[in-house]
Amino acid sequence: MECSGQVTPQLMMAVGTAVIGSLQFGYNTGVINAPQNTIESFYNETWSGRYSEPIPRTTLTALWSLSVAIFSVGGMLGSFSVGLFVNRYGRKNSMLMANVLAFIAAAFMGFSKLAASFEMLIIGRFIVGLYSGLSTGFVPIYVEEISPTSLRGALGTLHQLGVVIGILMAQIFGIESLLGNASMWPLLLGFTLLPAVLQCALLPLCPESPRYLLINCNEESKACSILMKLRGTDEVSEDMQEMKEESQQMMREKKVTILELFRSPNYRQPIFVAIMLHLSQQLSGINAVFYYSTGIFERAGVSQPVYATIGAGVVNTAFTVVSLFVVERMGRRPLQLIGLMGMAVSAVFLTVAMALLDQLRWMSYISIVAIFSFVAFFEIGPGPIPWFIVAELFSQGPRPAAIAVAGFCNWSANFLVGMCFQYVEQLCGPYVFIIFTVLLLGFFIFTYFKVPETKGRSFDEIAAGFRQSASQGADKYSAPEEFNTLRGDDPDL
Repeated sequence: MECSGQVTPQLMMAVGTAVIGSLQFGYNTGVINAPQNTIESFYNETWSGRYSEPIPRTTLTALWSLSVAIFSVGGMLGSFSVGLFVNRYGRKNSMLMANVLAFIAAAFMGFSKLAASFEMLIIGRFIVGLYSGLSTGFVPIYVEEISPTSLRGALGTLHQLGVVIGILMAQIFGIESLLGNASMWPLLLGFTLLPAVLQCALLPLCPESPRYLLINCNEESKACSILMKLRGTDEVSEDMQEMKEESQQMMREKKVTILELFRSPNYRQPIFVAIMLHLSQQLSGINAVFYYSTGIFERAGVSQPVYATIGAGVVNTAFTVVSLFVVERMGRRPLQLIGLMGMAVSAVFLTVAMALLDQLRWMSYISIVAIFSFVAFFEIGPGPIPWFIVAELFSQGPRPAAIAVAGFCNWSANFLVGMCFQYVEQLCGPYVFIIFTVLLLGFFIFTYFKVPETKGRSFDEIAAGFRQSASQGADKYSAPEEFNTLRGDDPDL
């Protein structure tokens, strides 16, 4: 890779430490899936102990759905609070402070069985969701701001790689013979303590974002010094010049609030793109697969559904690595389009396989392949790209507010899927994924017409493209020279 010399130990140390927060997000997304039956038994025992009768089935379904979805409620609140922290305390210190929530959540979930309290488990899920919501804002901002322009996409994909590794860890640890059994499941949920301790130990060794130091704190010499360590060279004049230009641009603008993002023509287009990209990630149906994959595989006739779920996690991780290596070669927009269309086709095959399962038992194999394909295409584009492209679409001033809004929409859609999927599936049966197919096709059309390419462009160049489009009052993006990849005519493709 032409820019491989820019991957320095200091840079990878900083990115790797930040991505521990992404791993936490992934782990707590997937951890509730495998031990579902075991934890439901705990709910039943606790209810019986209190009220001397078994828990009603409808109550159990509601409590379980709440246990899954309350994580997203915490995430919604956390993601909406990102700007309050990163602008006041900096990027690194914000990540450090958030770990307090991880410690509290681990205590609530880890001791819930001892206290015979499913309420403690649900509160712990809410708090770890709050932590995860903050992390999904802190990590992409920090990684994008310390990365060289030529590596922003590849390093930005590491956030998603951390997420999928966390999901895979949760799936493996959740095997009944390991931690997913009646005696060990509190340790499975309380495991989130260990990554928090590791991140707290490593973060003090990492630098603050030089972009934050120069633009927000006006500490030019310190920013330059950190930049030289991150780049492994004294030649950082180009990076410094780009940050100074962005700083001057910020001085000409008033402080950008969340309301301003929607009122100003300069920000209206990019925030709409950001929101739609994040909605495409969650409303694709991916979390329906990961929250309830064990049950889906059971209905598909798979004899060992937990191992099939782990197989999906392995595919998930492998294709995130593929995306890591191709995102700077192919660009963001083509991968997003390929991923969305591939998921739509996979969802059709999954629907057909599930519908014909009673007549043709071999359709269970088609359903497994369809789910693996669905997951693979997700990680090619819709998985990693929305997290880091939002940081690329905005300059330093509006970036925290934009990431807060996009993250809030992401978590809101996550909550909607987590809370409603079981009920919608009961109504629609095997045809539930047709809903996601229609949504995926809609997002494909939107991406084709509205999402610009950001590969290899500075933050200021990307923002300039949107400003020019807004000033022309065009319904479609304008196409200045630096923005000629909008319609897919990238000479590298």
